[in-house]
Amino acid sequence: MKFGIDRLLAEQELRAPLEGKRVALVAHPASVTANLTHSLDALVAAGINVTAAFGPQHGIKGDKQDNMVESVDETDARYGIPLFSLYGEVRRPTELMMSSADVFLFDLQDLGCRIYTFCTTLLYLLEEAARYGKEVWVLDRPNPAGRPVEGTLLIPGHESFVGAGPMPMRHGLTMGEMGHWFIHSFGLDVAYRVIEMHDWLPEAGPGFGWPESRIWINPSPNAASLNMARAYAGTVMLEGTTLSEGRGTTRPLEVLFGAPDVDAGAVLAEMHRVAPDWLAGCAIRECWFTPTFHKYAGELCNALMIHAEGGFYKHEAFRPWRLQALAFKAIRNLYSDYEIWRDFPYEYEFERLAIDVINGGDVLREWVDDAAAKPGDLDTLTSADETEWREDVKDLLLY
Repeated sequence: MKFGIDRLLAEQELRAPLEGKRVALVAHPASVTANLTHSLDALVAAGINVTAAFGPQHGIKGDKQDNMVESVDETDARYGIPLFSLYGEVRRPTELMMSSADVFLFDLQDLGCRIYTFCTTLLYLLEEAARYGKEVWVLDRPNPAGRPVEGTLLIPGHESFVGAGPMPMRHGLTMGEMGHWFIHSFGLDVAYRVIEMHDWLPEAGPGFGWPESRIWINPSPNAASLNMARAYAGTVMLEGTTLSEGRGTTRPLEVLFGAPDVDAGAVLAEMHRVAPDWLAGCAIRECWFTPTFHKYAGELCNALMIHAEGGFYKHEAFRPWRLQALAFKAIRNLYSDYEIWRDFPYEYEFERLAIDVINGGDVLREWVDDAAAKPGDLDTLTSADETEWREDVKDLLLY
């Protein structure tokens, strides 16, 4: 199969509309061709007039480790073109940035999750392209989490940089398809094109979204594996808690939690008691780690590791958002006064709790904290939203 960048380079008729135009590239470390050449180098070598490049959160080099660590604008040492940061002084491209090119190629590997900020970066680029009369092309890449949809829709009024619009946590789209949804939902008048993949089969195993023929390259520093990409729609919620998500270890965002004062084995047993079916599709293993930085740096943490990989992985059964919710519920049941929710500015949102910013509303937090709330209550809340989303996007699917 071929990703969008590989088709653009291989098929002259796809590149023909770029002749005589100034081209900008939005990229990060995973923006590579099938032979691992970075897209910027490959486009220049193909004779395309690349006049600027843009980096999203974590930087075009992928060197910014944590959230809310900004990148600055700089000049590319090899090509002498500006490298603009879309996670620095601005999140939205400025008029000066938009004046650097006629066509903007968006080539970011995504994780299939609303909170992964590349979704919002695409929306902001589309909005500014509509404003300034520019073209946007998405060089499409796989959604490594595949087509499953999960979570509540973001509630209007809860938009943020980690919540571009009323979509569920796990959206099931590629970035090319997401661009069509933004244009449709926000009423954008913009010249938009998707260079589609060839032979992407999101329902086919064993990858179920990620092809065996392509190696995994971190699109951001803590997205270190396909296992992480599959689990992320759940484990990302740990960023809004006092519990460790494994930052400062070699397997970040692949655990249901880590903490020095929580008995992970007891939590797992409580999860099995409360909703055993919610643990389907993966293996959960008790483990220990000592983070070298971030939460609980230097402290021994008891943890639960997710293995959505190998023979343990069952694609249709695995529901990471619901699984993570169950872990929170089990901790609340066992430690009624535990301060799960971390109160700090999250992605520059100062008024709302981080967990509510992450989820686009307070539904999940209230379900966890309500002693009377049952698993079926959360299923009822999410099923209607998931059905609505599938209906909303069904005509936008390209594969």
